[in-house]
Amino acid sequence: MKLLAFCCAVPTFALAAIAAVAQVTTSQYDNLRTGATLSESILVPQNVNVKQFGRLGALKVDGAVYAQPLFIPSLEIPGKGTHDVLFVATEHDSVYAFNADRPDDPPLWHVSVLDKKRGDTAVSTRDVQCPFIQPEVGITSTPVIDLKTGTLYVLARTMVGHIFADSEYFQYLHALAITTGAEKLGGPKLIMASVPGRGAGAVNGRVRFDPLLENPRASLLLVNDTLYLTWASSCDRDPYHGWVMAYDPQTLAQRAVLNVTPDGGQGGIWASDTGPGADANGDIYVPTGNGTFDASTGGRDYGDSVLKLALQGSSIVVRDYFTPHDQAQLSDADADLGSSGPLLLPDQPAPHRHLLLQPTKGSMIYVIDRDRMGKFQSDGDAVVQRIRMRGGGYGAMAYWNGHVFFACSDDYLRDYTVENGKLTLNTHSSTEFANPGATPSVSANGNKDAIVWAVATKTWNGSDQPAVLYAFNASKIDQPIYTSEQNSRRDRAAMATRFVIPIVVNGRVYFGARGEVEVYGLLKYRKGEKAEPINCRTVRNPETDDHYPMPGCMTYHRKQKGSVFAWRRSVPALLSDGSQTTYQ
Repeated sequence: MKLLAFCCAVPTFALAAIAAVAQVTTSQYDNLRTGATLSESILVPQNVNVKQFGRLGALKVDGAVYAQPLFIPSLEIPGKGTHDVLFVATEHDSVYAFNADRPDDPPLWHVSVLDKKRGDTAVSTRDVQCPFIQPEVGITSTPVIDLKTGTLYVLARTMVGHIFADSEYFQYLHALAITTGAEKLGGPKLIMASVPGRGAGAVNGRVRFDPLLENPRASLLLVNDTLYLTWASSCDRDPYHGWVMAYDPQTLAQRAVLNVTPDGGQGGIWASDTGPGADANGDIYVPTGNGTFDASTGGRDYGDSVLKLALQGSSIVVRDYFTPHDQAQLSDADADLGSSGPLLLPDQPAPHRHLLLQPTKGSMIYVIDRDRMGKFQSDGDAVVQRIRMRGGGYGAMAYWNGHVFFACSDDYLRDYTVENGKLTLNTHSSTEFANPGATPSVSANGNKDAIVWAVATKTWNGSDQPAVLYAFNASKIDQPIYTSEQNSRRDRAAMATRFVIPIVVNGRVYFGARGEVEVYGLLKYRKGEKAEPINCRTVRNPETDDHYPMPGCMTYHRKQKGSVFAWRRSVPALLSDGSQTTYQ
């Protein structure tokens, strides 16, 4: 059966089938930004080790990869069959679809979002005057996929350089068909906006969006049939503002615009490349960075704040907010609250049922009640809890089964327990993560077999170095159960970017690097090597006399060739007698 076939619409049966298997359509797995997948039964703490697990290859691309990859299973690609597909966006303004199960294969499709006829290129690092993304800036924000329409939404930066005139700079919202990469909905849509205000860069009482100075880093967010985009700066190059824009995903029409510092400046929304969050009601949560704050005295500026936003008609309104009591000092010290993305915890026991966790560059974790966020109080913070960290927070926390994991800058991976609305430090690893720390991901089979994954990258002003993948048993994170440097000759990754978010799906781990996406998983064993099955019950294929494990088994044995291979994934299949089994 074809599980997914997109053109202009998606059959209902296809959506039902795809919902039952693992998929990654947005940053950090979901709009709560939990950073956890609960459907991973292949990778377990017992088989993630240097003997059985390692680098399987890489998916080669034409630029650095800062955006988190996305994944759709059983997707029919016209003329190429049905595949599990990994989507990758690059700083060279390219988007790729790869067969996720075949590292080192060429892409199923590849499109450039550059207008070659006009002379488009990605924006050079020289033009943005910020060395953090080298040598060009194209697609940084993690895209988002709408399964209902089979559309991949991408925000891209471009420029047209001129020798004897000023160069031109653009930002576009693209809607691409996930089956072909073709542009949809009459796109791309040029990003333009202006709001009334007297803030930085205002002309004649209006503040206009500047496509050169405004830098999108936080991921795209799709909630309640509305697409949200956000912006910050490049190296705090003024004048800039934090912007939030809402778009209709069916038409790409702009629905609403919010500038968070219209009468001041800065207030960028960047979140170290993680994403704004959204709850079940469709309210969205956006942290802002250094900037003007005067909302507590009747103003409209929200620097260094966590905003609870809602779309009302043609406006994005601030429904509630939290701003630290020492906001002015934080802003002056470049200790912005918005250096990390928010984590929205699943419902908790009373009295604080809806919690948000916000790490900051100022080395603080704020535990905020989303129903009563606390606003600004000059004599202290009206929040549930404040936790001091060893370093600055650059990324986002991950949640699994009553535990929260995070590695701030120059610190260990830490495990906090969540109980009665409070965080308590449970334990920490012996592995220290240098700047910027790490945004962890958790893979688990429900409430068991959990693994915490993290990628060590490069420091903000350091030399290039290979990315390093770490895996920790979530129940005992003191020592890693695997690192990609334990067998560096076999498993070493490419040169690192920054703020890397690994994803885990169907027994594979994927993360971006310079010029490729790394692929890790269970290894094949050569003849003569041994691998012991774990709780493994096999079934026999009578057509070949091969023996295959039931789902969750680690290995299978091929009698015909006398070899033992590592188990990677389970695919239903029918035998000739009509019975159903499970094998690779």
